[in-house]
Amino acid sequence: MLYWHAPYSFKMNRSPFILDGGLATELEASGFQIQGDPLWSARLLHTNPKAIKDAHSRFLQSGSDVITTATYQASIEGFVKHLGLRPEEAQQLIMSGVQLAKETVQEFKSHTSVSDRREPLVAGSVGPYGAFLHDGSEYTGAYEDRMTMEELKDWHRPQIQCLVKAGADLVAMETIPGLKEAEALVEVLKEFPETKALLSFSCKDSHNISSGRRFSEAVQVACKSTQLVAVGVNCCPPHLVTPLLESAKSHKKADLSWVVYPNSGEGWDLQTGWKMEKRTSFAKLSIDWKEQGALWIGGCCRVSPADITELKQLLYVKP
Repeated sequence: MLYWHAPYSFKMNRSPFILDGGLATELEASGFQIQGDPLWSARLLHTNPKAIKDAHSRFLQSGSDVITTATYQASIEGFVKHLGLRPEEAQQLIMSGVQLAKETVQEFKSHTSVSDRREPLVAGSVGPYGAFLHDGSEYTGAYEDRMTMEELKDWHRPQIQCLVKAGADLVAMETIPGLKEAEALVEVLKEFPETKALLSFSCKDSHNISSGRRFSEAVQVACKSTQLVAVGVNCCPPHLVTPLLESAKSHKKADLSWVVYPNSGEGWDLQTGWKMEKRTSFAKLSIDWKEQGALWIGGCCRVSPADITELKQLLYVKP
């Protein structure tokens, strides 16, 4: 008889929640052309939902406690523009990202023989406005200067509403480059008072988020919310994580955990894509992140199920 630990306690625990890795990376490894697509992996919600479920399944099998929906680059406007859908169809397509992930979790639970494991969570991915622009600005935040707080809130509200309505266990607001957008997201989150969320920032160096503001300031924005269970960084090189967390530790509330899921550490070029370079074993670095208080740990771009398996083996303590 299997014993699944209930997933809904987000308080400090001896064992971190293991996130998944790069969903788009895993889809590309299966032969799909993701790079250069303005919808990124979200297009496959429309063209090949089974491929998304298969990728989710591989991360679950590797040990992930949390799988993230293929909605990072999904939006009503984007689906209308690039898929020719009606707005109501676009809403349903965003919701399908959660439904596919939840179906995958149920199928995994019914077929796995691993006992004494957490029941996996589904995190609804919310990317920055820059992801829709498809110009790399999620790593600069340049668009913030020409947008008001209300415009940013209006942009993010429909996607968050779809993810919550579809039953995501929590919302992952990720790769956020600037403070204004983070503040807008925290404000929109208040409109869904029963919803818990993660907030993670893209960062340019060991002290600053991508817009140039201090990571410590970003953490202070997060601390204003009672709905966030963790704040941190994603899609940055692994070696930046420890100094970033160190730089802001005095600004984090004790009941707010760190979430970290860096990329593989390889370089990225907007025109040519990922540069094949020597990779950092972020799994080994994760021991330090855990000691710094990270309760949510995983990987982003170029991080595979095999990397998650290594991470799980190093960090796992029975909950």
